[in-house]
Amino acid sequence: MNLPADLRYTPTHEWARLEDGVVVVGISDPAQEALGDLVFVGDVPVGAKLEAGAVAGVVESVKAASDIHAPVAGEVIAFNTQLEASPEQLNEAPYEVWIFKLRPMAPGDLDTLLSAEGYRAVAESA
Repeated sequence: MNLPADLRYTPTHEWARLEDGVVVVGISDPAQEALGDLVFVGDVPVGAKLEAGAVAGVVESVKAASDIHAPVAGEVIAFNTQLEASPEQLNEAPYEVWIFKLRPMAPGDLDTLLSAEGYRAVAESA
């Protein structure tokens, strides 16, 4: 199971990292593996202010659809529009391809998310 130690994780299978005061968000390797071949990524409301855990978009695969959640409270400032034409990028490189970025209300909230080891326990029990 590929879980980079420099990322933080949510129980709903998103990863997050802080870059220049902005939280970059994607889905974990176990999540993309469980979903299978992705065919759609979207419905991310740029400009929306979301609470931690709120639905921030959706990913759909040939198997199922799944909501993407905001890992921390903040304002969505960007959506990776390359995913509209090529959602499979998330299958190919889940930790290199981001879905959305948000400006956090409190950057320290990232510290409340799961470490790689904490997330491993969640992912293995799913």
